[in-house]
Amino acid sequence: MLAAGTGLRVVLAPVVMALVLKRSTTAAAIVFLIAAGTDWFDGRLARRWGVTTRLGAFLDTTADKLLVSTALIALVAIGRASPWVALIIIGREFTILGLRAAVVSGGRQFDTSMLGKWKATVQFVAIALAMFRPHVMIADAYLDQWAMAIAAAITALSGIDYIVRSMSALRS
Repeated sequence: MLAAGTGLRVVLAPVVMALVLKRSTTAAAIVFLIAAGTDWFDGRLARRWGVTTRLGAFLDTTADKLLVSTALIALVAIGRASPWVALIIIGREFTILGLRAAVVSGGRQFDTSMLGKWKATVQFVAIALAMFRPHVMIADAYLDQWAMAIAAAITALSGIDYIVRSMSALRS
């Protein structure tokens, strides 16, 4: 059951990309939000039932990174996301994936921080907004562009936080 949401995110990531590239952005946003919702649902059930595993946590975060990365790449391709924002977000995701592997290989635990959870939520909201692109302008930029900038900032901060918190594990 719990792996179903993770698998669904992996399967739906290329579907979201294809829909965005076809400029069916409303349909892409709906599919993206369904896929993103499985992340929240899986996590809640796993914690409630006490069935979290290292493999499950790894696969879950990998599925999230795949979903976010494919959506961002597609949004960059159609001009709805900045390549710089995509670079910050995707670069952080790969960096933390490597950091997680290094910490865990040293026998330490790598727990998700609250900032990391907020990061995921803000990314999901910003990406969905970019797909929907409401015609709300603030200081000559769309609302989703502001949301993407905020997502990039929180993403960078959360990456720095993980690196700082992992320094002692990396030194040992």
